[in-house]
Amino acid sequence: MACYRHPDRATYIACQRCGRPICGDCMISASVGFQCPECVREGARSTRQNELPYGGERTRNPYLTTFVLIGLNVAVWVAILLTGGNSSRLADLLALTPAGRCLSASQQNQWYPQAGQAVCRSIADGSWQPGAADGALWQLLTTAFTHVEILHIGANMLSLYFLGPLLERMLGRTRFLAVYFLSALAGSVAVMWFSDPLATTLGASGAIFGLIGALVVVARKSGGDIRNLMFWLLLNLAITFYPGTGISWQGHMGGLVAGLVSGAVIAFAPRQNRAQTQLLGLVAMLAVMCALLAVRILQLA
Repeated sequence: MACYRHPDRATYIACQRCGRPICGDCMISASVGFQCPECVREGARSTRQNELPYGGERTRNPYLTTFVLIGLNVAVWVAILLTGGNSSRLADLLALTPAGRCLSASQQNQWYPQAGQAVCRSIADGSWQPGAADGALWQLLTTAFTHVEILHIGANMLSLYFLGPLLERMLGRTRFLAVYFLSALAGSVAVMWFSDPLATTLGASGAIFGLIGALVVVARKSGGDIRNLMFWLLLNLAITFYPGTGISWQGHMGGLVAGLVSGAVIAFAPRQNRAQTQLLGLVAMLAVMCALLAVRILQLA
C-alpha cells in the first residue's frame, strides 16, 4: 500500500481508526496500534480533557473564586468598621431591611416605628433608611456581603474557605457561582416573606447553607459518603433554631432550599443537552424568586 499522505512510500501499516495506509513519518502511537495525524487531531477536538462530571470546566486554581468572595466580604466589613461599626450608616444601606424605616439622626439605634417616608421627612430628627420594598433592591444581594461582628464574619468566611473550593472542584467555577448567588438571593427572598419587615438581616450564611445543600446533593449523586456533611448540616440547623441566638432562620432555610434545588438541577440534568437543561433550570429558579419578590414588594409597599 502507498501512504495516503506520501504516495511514493510503500507501507504495511494502516490507521487503527480510519484504516488509511500510513508510513513511518505519519504514524502516531495510540493505546492500540497507530493512528494517522487527522484522526489524532479529530480525537483531540472531540475529547474534553477539562470537562467535569456535571458539565463544568475544571479550573486551575479552585481556591481563587473563594478567595475573591472572601476578599469582598472582608473589604465591606473593614469599610463598615471604619464608618462606625454597629452605628455605621453603610451597614444600614447594605444590609437587608424588607421595608424602609425612619431612624433617629442623633440617637444611635433609635427609630420611629410608625413613621412612613413622608412623615419621616417632616421630623427634624428623622433620617429615612430605605428598604427593599421601597427601592433598595441592591440589599437583596449586598446583605450577603455585609457583616459587623468579627465572630460573624469569621465563622462565615471559615465555612466558605472549606466549602467553596470543594464544590468548585465538582461543578466548575460558573456553576459554583450560580449556586452561591442563587442561594444568597433565596435567603433574602425568605427574609422578605417571613421576617419582621422592619428588622435588619445581614451575613453570608444563606449562601453558605446553599453550598452545604448543593454539596449534599452532588455527593449523594456521585455515591460519596455524606455522613460528615449531614452532621454539620444538622448541627448548624440546631444552632439556627436554638432559642435566643438571634439567627435568621429565614435566611438559612431559604439558602439551604436553593442549594438543594440548584444542586439537583446541575447534578441530575441528562447528559444530552446537559448545559442547556441546567441553564433553563437555574433560570427558572431565578424567575420564581423574582416573582415571589415582586408579590411581596407590592404587599409591603
